[in-house]
Amino acid sequence: MAVVLYHFGVPGISGGFAGVDVFFVISGYLMCGIISSGLERGDFSIWRFYLARARRIFPALIALCLAVLAVGWFLLMPEEYKDLGKHARESLTFSSNLRYFEEAGYFDAASREKWLLHTWSLSVEWQFYLLLPLLMLTLSRFLPGRRALAWVLALFFAGSLALCFWRTAVAPTEAFYMIQTRAWEMLAGALVFLVGRRGWSEGWRRALEGVGFALILACLLLIDQQNAWPGAWAILPVLGASLILLAARERSAWTGSSLAQWLGARSYSIYLWHWPLVVVLAYVERSSDPFWVVAAISLSLLLGQLSYGLVETPSRRVLSRMSPKMAGIVLVLILALVAALAQQVRRSGFPERLPETVARVEAERENFNPRLEECLDPSKSCIYGEEPIRAVLIGDSHADAVVTALQAALPDGKGGVLFRGGSGCLIAFDSKAEVKRRYCDQLNADIRKEHAGYPSGVPIVMMGRTSEYVNGGVAESKQVDFAFSSGEDEYGPEYLAAFGEHYTRTMCELASRHPLYIVRPTPEMGVDVPTLIGRSMLFGRDRQVSLSLADYRKRHAFVWALQDEVAQKCGAKLLDPLPYLCSGDECGTLHNGLPIYRDTDHFTEAGNRLLLPMFRQVFATP
Repeated sequence: MAVVLYHFGVPGISGGFAGVDVFFVISGYLMCGIISSGLERGDFSIWRFYLARARRIFPALIALCLAVLAVGWFLLMPEEYKDLGKHARESLTFSSNLRYFEEAGYFDAASREKWLLHTWSLSVEWQFYLLLPLLMLTLSRFLPGRRALAWVLALFFAGSLALCFWRTAVAPTEAFYMIQTRAWEMLAGALVFLVGRRGWSEGWRRALEGVGFALILACLLLIDQQNAWPGAWAILPVLGASLILLAARERSAWTGSSLAQWLGARSYSIYLWHWPLVVVLAYVERSSDPFWVVAAISLSLLLGQLSYGLVETPSRRVLSRMSPKMAGIVLVLILALVAALAQQVRRSGFPERLPETVARVEAERENFNPRLEECLDPSKSCIYGEEPIRAVLIGDSHADAVVTALQAALPDGKGGVLFRGGSGCLIAFDSKAEVKRRYCDQLNADIRKEHAGYPSGVPIVMMGRTSEYVNGGVAESKQVDFAFSSGEDEYGPEYLAAFGEHYTRTMCELASRHPLYIVRPTPEMGVDVPTLIGRSMLFGRDRQVSLSLADYRKRHAFVWALQDEVAQKCGAKLLDPLPYLCSGDECGTLHNGLPIYRDTDHFTEAGNRLLLPMFRQVFATP
């Protein structure tokens, strides 16, 4: 319930996400108990163990995936529906934690629109279920006895905990989602089972339980998403849950009441069904409405009850009556069929289900530079048009999104534009990109060698998402994408100074040999424009997506000042896209009823034509 209340944004439950950590401890305790007891009796079967877990987890999860795929048919745009199909497939194969690790952090705003985000914890749990019995079965043959097992699990616990501390500090998203950094929480529960009670008096047990609940409640009420998680703070709920399990007070007022028992029995189904309702509230923009929040929480409990009574319990009963082999075959077949359906959704998105007006909006997502894959490659030089080259465009994917507009601006349509760029690449000589963007280093080195050989008098146009590479000029603790000789690896005053120095030096070097035009930053909407406009149409709402000039200036103030400095020092000319994209105090996203952005910040081929008057300045006679 802590997780549910946190997800619905109930005030005061700022650390409710720690409920998952408590759940992991309980899960480790129960699984170790099942395996250990079976090994001691001599009748443990790893196949029966896996089958029992599958009977418990698969039916309700399959029902959930089918339900959200059905709802998505009516509510989601094709790209959203494709993502849902991908996430459903990963959830059913218990690898969704790996998928979400690649896509975004758990606390990111974009995560609120992922219908199956919460299944990451089920994936981690299932991965633990796969590994723990193999480990315990192996140890029972070579190091029999609970004491030896406890020592070995304690070593794994210590290793996972140390890894968790390290990765939380340097790669928090990885630490949040990965089994290797979460295993210590489940191993804590396993160790509690192996240690067991030591004949404590009722008073000691009551005290242990009280301290345990105090730790958990303190975490739920005092911790928030600003605290690095998991890591040292996660010790609080893990220790609290461990103390409660050690106390093992069966008649506790905390855990023995009829309400607690009712919630406990249905907790899995409540957990499964509550998150899609969180997403629905976000879709209809009612996440902050108390009435809708209370209604959604109540519906979560109702759906949990229905899932428990109509899916969980009957399926376990039916599967238990089958032979283990037959039950396994039935589960695998149903799982495979639903996963295949999810994969089909992933591939298609079924755009034909949309009304024609919405389909036209969605189609603009594919209206991008037809040579994008060919030419947005740091190792290649592409000519748009034909020789002779009359302009050179250098930059990143933002430059790629307008190269055809620069070509269309050529006088009399004659000649061509040479394009050199790479996705996510800052053009700044002597910069060093982070590991995933090392190709940018080679691009910078190549441009530095090449630009002297560009045809004499041919202008160079520089365009990029520069503010993104400098964190909007905000000095805060955050890993940088590009480092300089100063050795700074986080945004701060020294880093911004080094960035400005290298950027200015690079622009001046280019301007020393060619007329240099620098495009001011283009407005970034921060939302997927076709999706948001199309979704509004599906809901019958006429919604305009725009960015205020005040927000634009706040985001790009540092880069504007830097470009002004370059213009003054190096004689570069500045091209301002705002007069062609903004009106009054707002920068819009629609032209002739269609979006000019194909995502959050890249222009469509129709959208970039709005910049034709700006690019014609490059070829105007002085």
